[in-house]
Amino acid sequence: MNAALSGVLALGLVGATAGEALAGKAGMEKCAGIAKAGMNDCGTSKHSCAGEAKVSGDPEEWVYVPKGTCKKIVGGTIKQAS
Repeated sequence: MNAALSGVLALGLVGATAGEALAGKAGMEKCAGIAKAGMNDCGTSKHSCAGEAKVSGDPEEWVYVPKGTCKKIVGGTIKQAS
């Protein structure tokens, strides 16, 4: 019984985490074009995971920054939620 309950709780936590990842981070915006190689926050059409950017400054790669910050960074463009 304890194992079953633990399994249900674990699945609930995984589901909650995945939902947060899709929705983004509160108070943050996606800023494209400023990520260093290997320091991007999520996948693009070129790959599916964070940390896989091949070059710095790729206009498709993005990182989370505090809202209002991206427009202040040279080369930064706000990436709209898809």
